[in-house]
Amino acid sequence: MITKRIIPCLDVKNGRVVKGVNFEGLADVSSPVSLAKYYSENGADELVFYDITASAEGRALFTDALREVASQIFIPLTVGGGINTVEDFDRVLKCGADKVSVNSGAIRRPELISEAAKLYGDQCVVISADVKRVDGVFRVFAKGGRENTGMEAISWIKHCVELGAGEVVVNSIDTDGVKGGFDLEMLRAVSDAVNVPVIASGGAGCIAHFTELFQEIPDVDAGLAASIFHFGEVKIPDLKKTLAAEGICVRI
Repeated sequence: MITKRIIPCLDVKNGRVVKGVNFEGLADVSSPVSLAKYYSENGADELVFYDITASAEGRALFTDALREVASQIFIPLTVGGGINTVEDFDRVLKCGADKVSVNSGAIRRPELISEAAKLYGDQCVVISADVKRVDGVFRVFAKGGRENTGMEAISWIKHCVELGAGEVVVNSIDTDGVKGGFDLEMLRAVSDAVNVPVIASGGAGCIAHFTELFQEIPDVDAGLAASIFHFGEVKIPDLKKTLAAEGICVRI
């Protein structure tokens, strides 16, 4: 049985961790360095660090905070935001990232996925897809959820995996920050379409939502969340104890 991963997400803007609802109304939370250290010491399996305005602002990812975060933690670190070239991959990996997440950069130039996979290996390339229902169809959004690409999401994600992405993060804009539960319909569609690890993101509001996720969609590899961890509404050790009691395999 594959061990399920619990992954806090640090959405970083101007060097601070922020959180909003449906990708809007961002509020300041904390220092990324102190939060990252806390999670590393308190049961997180991995950590995701997103520079959430890098693509929209047309700039490279800030590396100062990233370098400091990487120096403070002892769990795998995935980093994204403003990743447009293999040079961006190289720069972020040299700052201490273990995996690199691409979204808008891959939408602009899908070959980036295959180029990076050849250089660094499939396991290093994560496709992050911001997905929202538009007239009943799953559509891919770019630039931090600001821009509808018009692309159908499931076929896009499948194409990215065929190009060499070794992991998929599915960010449901519809459920982001709402705390009503993960988007099971969307996640099931993605899990059925690809044969690489799928990370569920958007909608977690309580421990029961993680239990529901892993029981309803056993193929999902990890649950990612932000605000419920940042504000102490769910503590990762408590979450893992509950999951283990439900027969879900986790690292305690």
